[in-house]
Amino acid sequence: MTYRVVQWATGLVGKEAIKGVLAHPELELVGCWVHSADKVGRDAGELCDLDPIGVRATGSIDEICALDADAVVYSPVMASTRDVIRLLESGKNIVTPVGWIYPGDSPGVAALQAACLSGKATLHGTGINPGGITERFPLMLSALCRDIRHVRAEEFSDIRNYPTDMVVREVMLFGKEPEVAAKSPMIEVLGHGFMQSIDMVAAALGWKLDAEKRSLHEMAVATRPLDTPVGVIDEGTVAGQRFTWEGTVGGETVMTVRVNWLMGSEALDPAWTLGEQRFEVELDAEPPVSCTFHGLHPPVVGEHPEIGLIAPAMHCVNAIPYVCEAEPGIKTYLDLPLLAGRAAAR
Repeated sequence: MTYRVVQWATGLVGKEAIKGVLAHPELELVGCWVHSADKVGRDAGELCDLDPIGVRATGSIDEICALDADAVVYSPVMASTRDVIRLLESGKNIVTPVGWIYPGDSPGVAALQAACLSGKATLHGTGINPGGITERFPLMLSALCRDIRHVRAEEFSDIRNYPTDMVVREVMLFGKEPEVAAKSPMIEVLGHGFMQSIDMVAAALGWKLDAEKRSLHEMAVATRPLDTPVGVIDEGTVAGQRFTWEGTVGGETVMTVRVNWLMGSEALDPAWTLGEQRFEVELDAEPPVSCTFHGLHPPVVGEHPEIGLIAPAMHCVNAIPYVCEAEPGIKTYLDLPLLAGRAAAR
């Protein structure tokens, strides 16, 4: 069976998703929504630096809802619950890397569930971190263990591979004084997803978590000016950040999620080291199990930042056939079967 797919938004994730849909033997791209007016009417292939594919981009949600399509890969910068509800009510299954990994009874969930039932559609949140490293892969490894005491999921990333000045300096607050960066929204923005990850793992493993989760924001400053793709990071300003979220049982930490973002490993105070970019998953259990993921980051500083977004895009694309076959409603990893990619065409 061929599933007809719409790509919603053509940022770096969206472009990689389009390439993934085109490569997948069970999928056909039939629509493309874009935010920017200058992209409207252009061929979706050309937006991805490919040859034309005969799919014209639109900025109209009405046109997308009217399309004969099975699924939407929904990957805007910021999610709109209103738009997602309209898409679901139009009968479009949605796979997205921007939320709803394990939403529980968070705000808006009841309306989304009602939209799923009204449109006989499914909503599935996925991604990579959160969306894989912090829940899917810990749960996969947990099947090898007994007496699980603690789960750790951790990211180590060189932020020099993210050469977008506005995001790095004004959102992530690198290059700011520590007292300014201490007000970073990331602890809450990222925490919204990572705390869902902690809840999912706890639900699957059988932990009854304490009501409040812990969070911590640590910083390292440059000990000299650092030349980076987003300009010079001045001495004394933030050049490294570490965010930690913990789930506890009776005050004892049972799951730790952490991201380490560094502008390299030179001239930092404290003297944090990065090593090779990677993701780590570790279980304190019988037996103790750990797994390190390489290849999910761009391999060369400042080159091909899109490589780091192939995995979250493909986690969405490869889920489409399974989500289309699922019962209507919000479905998480705990509700779906094992997902798999597809072999290269020969």
